[in-house]
Amino acid sequence: MAQSRKHQSLAVTLTLSTLLSASLLGGCGNMIDRVAGIGNEPKMDPIENPQNDPNYQPVSLPMPAPMADVRQPNSLWRQGSRAFFKDQRAGKVGDILTVVIEIDDEAKLDNKTDQTRDGSNSAGLDNLLGYETLLQDIFPDGIDAGNLVNSDSESATSGSGTVDRSEAIKLRIAAVITQVMPNGNMVLTGTQQVRVNYELRELTVGGVIRPEDISNVNEIPYDKISEARIAYGGKGTLSDVQQPRYGQQVYDIFFPF
Repeated sequence: MAQSRKHQSLAVTLTLSTLLSASLLGGCGNMIDRVAGIGNEPKMDPIENPQNDPNYQPVSLPMPAPMADVRQPNSLWRQGSRAFFKDQRAGKVGDILTVVIEIDDEAKLDNKTDQTRDGSNSAGLDNLLGYETLLQDIFPDGIDAGNLVNSDSESATSGSGTVDRSEAIKLRIAAVITQVMPNGNMVLTGTQQVRVNYELRELTVGGVIRPEDISNVNEIPYDKISEARIAYGGKGTLSDVQQPRYGQQVYDIFFPF
């Protein structure tokens, strides 16, 4: 048994050592890159085709039955058209449109729960067809048949929770159409990077839109984007100091208490 526990302890130690080494090696590679970039501003990513991103995946959603394009003789109107003249709004892969992001959310929640319960039970057996006299044989030290069971219980629970959140984001970003779906809906992807001194701010947006929701100035609000993915973050000195050190992160992973 002692030998088995020794092997188990050794296995756990080796596992923790392996995970710690992998974390440190990954952190060392990042630290080397950071050391090499001391004194230099954060580099912007090159403009690339979003479909070449290894994480890019075409969107697949339920589609309605295809609609045939019926042409009427001597008619200037084509099925699905929105105007007689050329539409300047985005409608094909590679077209660009502007996404307007105006998020102003505020949430407040305050819950409190108090629960208290007291319980007392008492049971006796004074008479039971004369069998109560047999209790003296079971309990030779004597017993009170009128007071066989007496129990008390008490419990108390108290809980409270508070949520106070407020966020406001107002941004505009140009996105490119990367896919036109069979029902006419379009998939858009947009990335914007702004560098101010040594801080790089990055905004990304993606989702599925309807052509009908695009305004006549080729803009679409964020709340018209289905499966919207909006991320706003940064790289640089300010963003770096807001995160714990690698050692602290590793410590928090392996020692959560």
